[in-house]
Amino acid sequence: MKEYQTITEISGPLVFVEIDEPIGYDEIVEIETPNGDVRRGQVLEATSDHVAIQVFEGTEGIDRKSSVRFLGETLKMPVTEDLLGRVLDGSGQPIDGGPDIVPDSREDIVGAAINPTAREYPEEFIQTGVSAIDGMNTLVRGQKLPIFSASGLPHNDLALQIARQATVPEDAAEEGGSEFAVVFGAMGITAEEANEFMEDFERTGALERSVVFMNLADDPAVERTITPRLALTTAEYLAFEKDYHVLVILTDMTNYCEALREIGAAREEVPGRRGYPGYMYTDLATLYERAGRIEGRDGSVTQIPILTMPGDDDTHPIPDLTGYITEGQIYVDRDLNSQGIQPPIQVLPSLSRLMDDGIGEGLTREDHADVSDQMYAAYAEGEDLRDLVNIVGREALDERDNRFLDFADRFEEEFVDQGFNTNRDIEETLDIGWDLLSMFPKAELNRIDEDLIEKYYQESESETVEAPADD
Repeated sequence: MKEYQTITEISGPLVFVEIDEPIGYDEIVEIETPNGDVRRGQVLEATSDHVAIQVFEGTEGIDRKSSVRFLGETLKMPVTEDLLGRVLDGSGQPIDGGPDIVPDSREDIVGAAINPTAREYPEEFIQTGVSAIDGMNTLVRGQKLPIFSASGLPHNDLALQIARQATVPEDAAEEGGSEFAVVFGAMGITAEEANEFMEDFERTGALERSVVFMNLADDPAVERTITPRLALTTAEYLAFEKDYHVLVILTDMTNYCEALREIGAAREEVPGRRGYPGYMYTDLATLYERAGRIEGRDGSVTQIPILTMPGDDDTHPIPDLTGYITEGQIYVDRDLNSQGIQPPIQVLPSLSRLMDDGIGEGLTREDHADVSDQMYAAYAEGEDLRDLVNIVGREALDERDNRFLDFADRFEEEFVDQGFNTNRDIEETLDIGWDLLSMFPKAELNRIDEDLIEKYYQESESETVEAPADD
């Protein structure tokens, strides 16, 4: 253990120390202030005679008289199956008043890269209980599917709904002998939001199968850079050592990226687009790519990162880079939210690139793909007609067009809108889809196989729509 009292500069969350021996990158540091307070940090940059240290608990109280001890190891997360049901702070310390954690092992928070040849292709369905996701943008085990939201939208409510409702089909769980668990990582949230999260977890009993990491808005920003890594390290242990199917929910990735920008500014790095570090793409990839399945292991890690798009702009660097790395996105829409649709998921720009591999007979239901395609096409046409109505009025549309307009309204009100406390299984979701599609004559259902139409189609009570009366 090397110890120095050679601090040369303190800049924001960074401490610069003069050294006379080589120090390893990412090495853990303890800084003892003159009043005996001990802070933890991590080597961010090292040269032959200086190191830059990012301090997790903030640099307040640290001065040139402080002692700096280099521990000779990287930051590790103490992991055990007993973490389920526990609440930790953003640096991995218990804050729930429970017993001390006795770890089975201590794992490096950077994680080990999964050998691409050892990856199994994600293709097993995860039921979230949310029709707009299960029916139209299906999540599969091992996928990374972000939620794109914006300030003032109820993405936290959606995150909690998914956390308490998400499950794998019983037959799949029995086949692999794997249980389901949730790792919830919150970064930069307010104390009010933290209380809401904890109240919901405890009220619904979801905490029993969850590990919660809480980094609050008044915690040091640099702590946000390790919170998701601690969460993912815990998830990997539960998945690949204890055979759990783990769903990792990370919110809010925008706060994480803001922390990266703050550290980059303190290091006086040349900024990239909109002031964010040029390496932000690589940094985000080191988090998102820790989702997946491994051959020979029953468990899996599935990620749902949540980010708020600054200015509702999906070309902003954070959603833009996230979209490149992940396998789709779920859009939370401001217009739907203003109409009282809950959850306000806009299915048209949303996408799950792995959906086709996780649905169908033996996974969800044989008609899933066709019903989803037909509803998507009908809703898209209804949306286009809404724009036309704004110009020419509904009276100018024929019977067929009015039917598509009615479908778009009912799709939002009956399929997307279900509230944040309703849990629909995939059978109910697809049955609602068929009920909506029954508005159309069979000839209009050109994206559904005829055998499926014969099996599931039910004649609508109002098979025709009356044409508007002429003035």
